[in-house]
Amino acid sequence: MSIQPLLPLLLFAAIATLSPGGATTLATASGAHFGYRRSLPLMTGIALGLGILAAASAAGLAGLLLAIPGLAIAIRAIGTAYLLWLAVRLARSGSPHARGAAAQPTSFVGGLWLLFNNPKGWAMTLGAAASFATLADTPGRLALILGLVFASASALSLSLWCLAGQMLSRLLRRDWQWRLVNGALAALLAASILPMWLD
Repeated sequence: MSIQPLLPLLLFAAIATLSPGGATTLATASGAHFGYRRSLPLMTGIALGLGILAAASAAGLAGLLLAIPGLAIAIRAIGTAYLLWLAVRLARSGSPHARGAAAQPTSFVGGLWLLFNNPKGWAMTLGAAASFATLADTPGRLALILGLVFASASALSLSLWCLAGQMLSRLLRRDWQWRLVNGALAALLAASILPMWLD
């Protein structure tokens, strides 16, 4: 397959994964608090989770969610609760220097869990599966294409957001600055839930 038919999908995945949301906010916060290297397990979990979600959507998950509307509502509710819990945890965190070495970044499994419960992730992958279904002649092949594209785009996007967070941490010197930034990131994380409930 040539790259030409994939260009719209690549553009969609780049825009969708670069736009602010729960995963990008958490990557930024992790970069600010723990640096890039210690944030790699979280980012890998999120990127792999998005790839799996995209592949599952292409393989027929969208049809299942349409057939069982209660399942989609349950996923939204669980995702909302988890993202709100993360937002509260982020808002209550202070300067990484004040916490010392005991603080730990979110793990690989935490990144997977975040993505599987992230309303934005569900919306973007289900939309992509419906919009780009003609890219492949079988659901399995479409699942492979979407999974690889979304995992790769997510890894790149999260790296950029994490590095931005790491650069931000070099500017923050006072506890009040950290409280302000943590509060703002927590508010963004909580706000990332709204679009899923407004459709």
